[in-house]
Amino acid sequence: MDFISYETSQNMLDLLDVNSSRYERVALNASLGRVLFEDIVAEFNDPQFPTASMDGYAVKHTDLSKKELTVLGDNPAGHDETRLLQEGECIKTFTGSMMPNGADTLIPIENVTYADGKITINEVVPLGFSVRPIGEGYRAGQTLIKKGTKIGFAEIGVMAGLNQVMVKVAIRPRVAVIATGSEILDLGENSDNPAQIRSSNNYTLAALFEQAGAEVIQLGTAPDNRDAIMHTFENALANADILVSTGGVSVGDYDFVKDIVPRLGAEVVYKGVGIKPGRHLLVAQMQSKFILALPGFAYSSTVTAILYALPLIAKMLGKEKPFKQVAAKLQEDFKKRSRFTEFTACNVVVEDGEYFVNFQDKIIGSSAILTNMLHKSALMVAGEEDKFLEAGTFVNVILLENF
Repeated sequence: MDFISYETSQNMLDLLDVNSSRYERVALNASLGRVLFEDIVAEFNDPQFPTASMDGYAVKHTDLSKKELTVLGDNPAGHDETRLLQEGECIKTFTGSMMPNGADTLIPIENVTYADGKITINEVVPLGFSVRPIGEGYRAGQTLIKKGTKIGFAEIGVMAGLNQVMVKVAIRPRVAVIATGSEILDLGENSDNPAQIRSSNNYTLAALFEQAGAEVIQLGTAPDNRDAIMHTFENALANADILVSTGGVSVGDYDFVKDIVPRLGAEVVYKGVGIKPGRHLLVAQMQSKFILALPGFAYSSTVTAILYALPLIAKMLGKEKPFKQVAAKLQEDFKKRSRFTEFTACNVVVEDGEYFVNFQDKIIGSSAILTNMLHKSALMVAGEEDKFLEAGTFVNVILLENF
């Protein structure tokens, strides 16, 4: 069987026509974890006027050489201060307050002694001390948060400061997930047959897709029955943007999925990619919907879901990239096990801003070992032409956090 290269498969995936123009408006407090559908642009400066950044006395810096200054009164936060400070005068001003007209410096309370309506200056400060200038935080017209950003606590806070009551966010793509195979047991099921194994694929992938911003339809498991799988796929595609199945896509007598997909009326984009793990995968498109038939082994299905499902989800959400990829230096030798592009679970260490890769506690074995992805693992990419990589070689690494 001929396999297309990983690079070709990714280019073809990128060229697929994906609907990325769907959005809705949600309340700011309901937008956490959603993906912005528009740039967030500042309408005004922050702050809009010189502002005190601590409690103290607003003064003219040239007056700090005087022994005493007369206190005109208080200037609490939120007060519309209109007094004009004259020579030899000061106003007690609090954190967040507008600086009085004529004042250019704030001297902290700790630096003065107050008595009988006057302050004695014990320690001077530089010009402009503890005064936030206009636009220190941002300027009017500045893009503060870009479209495609996943909204976190900082984005919530900034948008609240901009009085963004409603937020325009991308509609979550709906992804249906099913694990096929008569040998698998769903969560909570029991069997006396020792040949049956516990399914984890549908739960692993559902969690992965939700983390990436999708809405998941959990379909559980299905036995190796062509008609049953066909019916399940038809129902799933009626309600989902993407259908992801695991198992049944290889070359065995009971691998029905690869035969069912064309019968659904879907166009097979490609079947078989030169990667390890997961070369027997299938990508198909049916109008605006997509089908991804992935291998059944746990590690294989997870890796291929990252490589092929996450880019589709990202495009539907308007995100620039599905995951972060960095260059890292090998801390130990690495020998490839195949002639294909390999994706190997690894540990990433950051030292002085530089990424390093090692394989400590990673088990060398089959494509079923999902535990290799525990403990904040990453995926090291070794190209088709790579064979033996010495320690110190730079490699590409896919980080598996913050999708």
